[in-house]
Amino acid sequence: MLFPTVQFALFFPVVLVISWALMKHQALWKPFIVVASYVFYGYADWRFCLLLGAITLGNQGAAKLIARTEGERARSWILGVAVALDLLVLGVFKYYAFFVESWDRALGPFSLPLPLLTIALPVGVSFFTFQAISYVVDVKRRLVEPASTIDVAIYLSFFPHLVAGPIVRAREFLPQLQQPPDPRKVAVGSGLALIALGLVKKLAIADTLAREVVDPVFAVPDAYSAPDLWLAAYSYTAQIYCDFSGYTDMAIGLALLMGYVFPQNFRSPYRATGFSDFWRRWHMTLSRFLRDFLYIPLGGNRKGKFKTYRNLMLTMVLGGLWHGAAWPFVLWGLFHGTCLCIEHAWRGRVRIPGWVRWAVTFHLVVLGWILFRSPNLDIFGDFVSRMVEPGPATLFTVPVALMVVAVIGLQLVPERTVERVQVRIERTSPVLLGAGLAVVIALVAATVSSQGVAPFIYFRF
Repeated sequence: MLFPTVQFALFFPVVLVISWALMKHQALWKPFIVVASYVFYGYADWRFCLLLGAITLGNQGAAKLIARTEGERARSWILGVAVALDLLVLGVFKYYAFFVESWDRALGPFSLPLPLLTIALPVGVSFFTFQAISYVVDVKRRLVEPASTIDVAIYLSFFPHLVAGPIVRAREFLPQLQQPPDPRKVAVGSGLALIALGLVKKLAIADTLAREVVDPVFAVPDAYSAPDLWLAAYSYTAQIYCDFSGYTDMAIGLALLMGYVFPQNFRSPYRATGFSDFWRRWHMTLSRFLRDFLYIPLGGNRKGKFKTYRNLMLTMVLGGLWHGAAWPFVLWGLFHGTCLCIEHAWRGRVRIPGWVRWAVTFHLVVLGWILFRSPNLDIFGDFVSRMVEPGPATLFTVPVALMVVAVIGLQLVPERTVERVQVRIERTSPVLLGAGLAVVIALVAATVSSQGVAPFIYFRF
């Protein structure tokens, strides 16, 4: 079920009202919110709920077993088996076909005849699998105690963040379930404002840029010349930010209205002055997951330069593969890893003005997004090669240009100014903000194409 749809507009108010009516009676509220979340998730295909339930029960069993086990080595073995099974599930559903096809291409006539199966990819499987891993790891590290099965079911299935994040850690969310939230402390203003902002980002900007520029150009880059290709590159840079951060804004806003707080996932990523800075601002919950569960366990930067570069490359390549089972994603991760290694090697040795570092970082990020968006490497090659081909700007329109400039330009506004605006919004009357949300819904609804709302980009990850 997509957030900006009529179905969700009917689903959420009912769930919100019943949720607050049952909140003081946790024995009733907890089963209700699990059922509501499973209805939300099973709207596309009820069979996906079986996988979510199996992941929940399997990791809860592992967490309980880890907590009861005394020996550190035995605890590590249990954790290893649990994580391996989680990754096996992810591998079967998400990567099996990719590896079989890559194996056949690499070995040709010498490859083993592995069956090529068509397996439906459950929406959000990467997100709730990573959250399940974070739960058992946090239990193993004694950062959290094993929660009740119903609490773990809520943690993994809670519908605002279920299908595209943010990736919420167990120790961030489970403590919030210990006591029902106080309705007097709910940040209604921020919640409504974030929902409105997310709708504008997704429907009015991201989908419009995709429809008017990005999709046509990436489908047939040979049909366009340099002005249109550069416009498409900048447009996709704006689109993917608005699409994903728009989902995150809505997810955080919906959770706030229900009394729960999610971590921030974006912080003006296009103002970054380096790739380390970029990953501290872009998909922040994934960045810290990769840092805490992959980069640091590999050794981080503690074992010399060579191993630091190795760990950076492995982390980013696997991060790229997490985004999708295709070579453009792998190479995108390799590209970011290479940039991080170069940046690490030059740190403190070369003095570069801040605006130059921003311009270089931003345009390298744009180049990476071209690779990320390309369906295959042939399209990427055609796209890049045509970026120097002179010709007319057939897709340029004032609204498109204004959208791109606004999305990127507003991220360069000083952060203190943004914080002051956020404070003012929180102090605004919820009634006024609710009326504003209604106006935003009416306005952005007019931008929806006859084909309906396009799925969020990160739904397929």
